[in-house]
Amino acid sequence: MMDFDEIYVKYSPQIFRVCMGYTNDVELAKDLVQETFISVWKNLSSFRNQSLISTWIYRIATNNCLRAIEKSKRVVTTELPLNLAEVKEEHPEEKLHFLYNCIAQLEETDRIIISLVLEDVPQAEIASIVGLSPANVRVKIHRIKEKLSIKFKAYGKFE
Repeated sequence: MMDFDEIYVKYSPQIFRVCMGYTNDVELAKDLVQETFISVWKNLSSFRNQSLISTWIYRIATNNCLRAIEKSKRVVTTELPLNLAEVKEEHPEEKLHFLYNCIAQLEETDRIIISLVLEDVPQAEIASIVGLSPANVRVKIHRIKEKLSIKFKAYGKFE
């Protein structure tokens, strides 16, 4: 059987596309991919090879997508507008200000995690601080960096 890293590298792009097909929302699809692979990681030792591992992973992803769709029907959400037009020139202080504005828009746990990363706190210590597994913290850090990178690229000033 493949180890978790191999499974993630092989199947995450496909799972992302499946989640996008269900949600048509990049951020939600990324969250669902993360939830899917957290479930895979937690339950990999109990996988009984009664089906292909890809089938099992797709089933987990599908269930996650269906739950998310059902939840979104019950919860009314509003998106906050991004007022990013205030940064006009590329200066280090502006980049830093823009970065912290982006960080302020993250969920509370993500803000805590990225703030600790910026302070060079080891990932194992971050995991114990926020009460998550080290593997989950690694995934969250990667996702947070992706989110911030997308915001920077979307704005187009700081590539």
